[in-house]
Amino acid sequence: MADLVGRGHTPRGRRGTGPRPVAFLLGGSRGPIVSESAERRVPHPPPAVSAAALAVHRGLVEAGEESLLAGGAVRDLLLGVKPTDFDLATSAPPERVAELFPRTVLVGAQFGVARVLVDEEEVEVATFRADLEYRDGRRPVAVRYTNAREDAIRRDFTINGLFYDLEREEVVDHVGGLDDLAAGLIRAIGDPDRRFGEDRLRLLRAIRFSVSLGFPIEAATWEAILRHAAAVKDVSAERVRDELERMLVHPSRAEALRLLSRAELLRPLLPEVADMHGVAQPPEYHPEGDVFEHTALVLSHLEEPSFPLALGALLHDIGKPPTFEVADRIRFNRHDALGARMAEEVCERLRLSKRERDEVVFLVQRHLAFIAIDEMRPSRRTRLFDEEHFESLLALCYADCRGSHGDTSLPERAEEHYRAYLAAGPRREPILRGRELMKIGYLPGPRLGEILRAVEDARRDGELEGDETEPAIEWVRARYPLADERGEGGEP
Repeated sequence: MADLVGRGHTPRGRRGTGPRPVAFLLGGSRGPIVSESAERRVPHPPPAVSAAALAVHRGLVEAGEESLLAGGAVRDLLLGVKPTDFDLATSAPPERVAELFPRTVLVGAQFGVARVLVDEEEVEVATFRADLEYRDGRRPVAVRYTNAREDAIRRDFTINGLFYDLEREEVVDHVGGLDDLAAGLIRAIGDPDRRFGEDRLRLLRAIRFSVSLGFPIEAATWEAILRHAAAVKDVSAERVRDELERMLVHPSRAEALRLLSRAELLRPLLPEVADMHGVAQPPEYHPEGDVFEHTALVLSHLEEPSFPLALGALLHDIGKPPTFEVADRIRFNRHDALGARMAEEVCERLRLSKRERDEVVFLVQRHLAFIAIDEMRPSRRTRLFDEEHFESLLALCYADCRGSHGDTSLPERAEEHYRAYLAAGPRREPILRGRELMKIGYLPGPRLGEILRAVEDARRDGELEGDETEPAIEWVRARYPLADERGEGGEP
């Protein structure tokens, strides 16, 4: 197997930067590839498993069932990464699990999956199974309960096909996962074409594991990804969205974007982003290169972003390709406005919540808002600072500058104004309220709200001083005559 390492696809700039595999698992020698029919057991100190998972495991074993820690938790434990959850694989069918644990939810009983509630923690318990025919590129039409070996070989990648025997304190390997974990390699179990044909989401999972762990993708697995890439469009929007979120909130988000593109998975999912390739930018502002490279760099400069912020960064310049023109220099006139409309379409396609969609669209639409921050009237700055997602916008502006010319003086000045705004304390009570204007003849409706906002803007801009009502009313009378309110005849 040694001659295959590095011949697959390596995330650019990531080799050796992921979690370090546990070398002593192999006793200093990687040895030959382990066949699917072999069982390999390697002693390993017991991991710090959650109390809930341990309680469920004990209950299964005491009832005479086999129980093994499974999948991602085993991989992460061997890499020295704290698992986010612990899943068990067992010989017990779901109905038996429900008998043993009263607080059991059969979330996927037809596929052998149950969730056991212990105190406030949820433990997923899956029956050893072999998947039968796949027809929709997502799930099998049925499953057959079986043993641990067959359960392992139906999984996606070798590093995810490991078990840990808590009773014997051994890692159990049927698929060569220990070798690939030690080598730092993403390899499909068995025939990669079959694995990706069974569940096309695995195409995206391969990319995510590669960049997040810093492991190259083994050559045959990479070639299969390229063959199946066009079929990724058949994955449901919700599943795509979840994988994109995992990629974009991870520090390897820029590498994920680049690898999605090289794997030919980006265009079927986000053609608007793929179109950024080769779109030149004015070098005096963007020495880094085209719009795609700029976007990848912006992503790399985000610090622990939320999903909407990271997605907003990914989409902030999608309006540039369709607005590209060369005049006195390269220009992208109103790309922010067009990009906001395009971003909204992307968010709807990915089935984002309304709150997430609103934040992403706001970030794309306003990502140039700081250009004239020093010249803005105080009222306009205040409205910007009052926006719910202003701090995300500020973070995007910092990343945008660092991903281009590197000059962060613009967001720094915006942050200075914002800190001064916060230091001024809570906003003052309004000078006027709608009822005061209605008493003197102004009618309720959208125009009344417009007048009240104008009064507050005038106070922030220094046109109105103090908090007295009468000067404010006279200001309104002069600029919004009651005759306009009542019509030319002066009648309501």
